[in-house]
Amino acid sequence: MEEVRDPAARRLIGLEIAVMLTVTLGLSALRSALSLLDSLLSPTPLADQQVALNAPAAQADLVDLALQLVRVLQLVGWGALGAYLLLRAGFPLVKVGLDGRRRGKDARDAAGLAALIGIPGLGLYLLARLVGASLQVAPTTLDDVWWRTPVLVLSACANAWAEEVVMIGYLLTRLRQLGWSADRSVLAAALLRGCYHLYQGFGGFVGNTVMGLVFGRVWQRTGRLWPLIGAHAIIDVVVFVGYALLPAGLRL
Repeated sequence: MEEVRDPAARRLIGLEIAVMLTVTLGLSALRSALSLLDSLLSPTPLADQQVALNAPAAQADLVDLALQLVRVLQLVGWGALGAYLLLRAGFPLVKVGLDGRRRGKDARDAAGLAALIGIPGLGLYLLARLVGASLQVAPTTLDDVWWRTPVLVLSACANAWAEEVVMIGYLLTRLRQLGWSADRSVLAAALLRGCYHLYQGFGGFVGNTVMGLVFGRVWQRTGRLWPLIGAHAIIDVVVFVGYALLPAGLRL
């Protein structure tokens, strides 16, 4: 990828990145850091506190459903904005691996990546809980209503789409245009990914930073974004829906 040399163009790219992250996941990182600070200042030990990833947003059933879908739409919009900005910058989506030419291989790679990240990730979460470095993460506290499972699946897919398009496809592409090295770009994006999971505790930060490092390097070597989106979606679907279906006594 050719580095942009024109000073005015570089300033515009830097401004675009700042605006993009302020609107999307960068602001989430700031909120997460403040949330963790609040948890640390609480007299209740970190390990005894709980955070829900998919929580009710209203008392009325259908209003709650509508608000859950609005959240899904917001995440889809974040990813779509990243894709649109790449197109505007002259990058066909095939250049970042958002095409349908290798569906079978992309699906297989997604399943492999999900296993590679998901299983050790669960072990890291349990270790963090054991040493008191993580809150109790409840993937969902939604009531057992007819729309719970479809909404959890949509939420998982929307999370995957937004995070991987913005943090990998968009951010790594734009940072390389500014002359950042491959290693520096991946590290910066991975640390930001860890930061917007700080609300889960230090375990969430470490686990998601590692995930960002792996995903970033895989994308740099393969140029395929769909496997990362697919792997992320698989992990979240298993966690969200699996947790919802578990009897209360077996939940971690």
